[in-house]
Amino acid sequence: MILGVHAYLRMNGNGKEAVKFYENALEAEVLGVQTYGELPENPGFPLPDEAKDRVIHAQLKIANTFLMLSDTFPGQPFQTGSQVDVAITFNDVEKSREVYEKLQDGGEVLMPLQETPWSPSYGQVKDKFGITWQLSTIAE
Repeated sequence: MILGVHAYLRMNGNGKEAVKFYENALEAEVLGVQTYGELPENPGFPLPDEAKDRVIHAQLKIANTFLMLSDTFPGQPFQTGSQVDVAITFNDVEKSREVYEKLQDGGEVLMPLQETPWSPSYGQVKDKFGITWQLSTIAE
């Protein structure tokens, strides 16, 4: 089942500043902020020092909706004006796979659907209209 569809903002190293800004400006409740440095170490992918304090995921609650954001990884391209994705949350891995397959029809896989430290099923796809979708299953 799809749990919700939310705006997902990509920042360029100023994610923590953005969280504080939106918390104040939108009277948001910060539900969580996780940095790249808080992820489990991966010897096959050492984390550069400049990445450790960047936000890998933040979630804010604004009234009965959510705003999510993360920083780009150092060295990733960043273009002002194209930093809004659409995030879909699920409570079922099979449903996330089904929607992921449909969204990639005629589009481009940006990140294969896979298990991550924050989700049993997470992936990114750019659809045939150029919209980037982030699909994430909530671990229960």
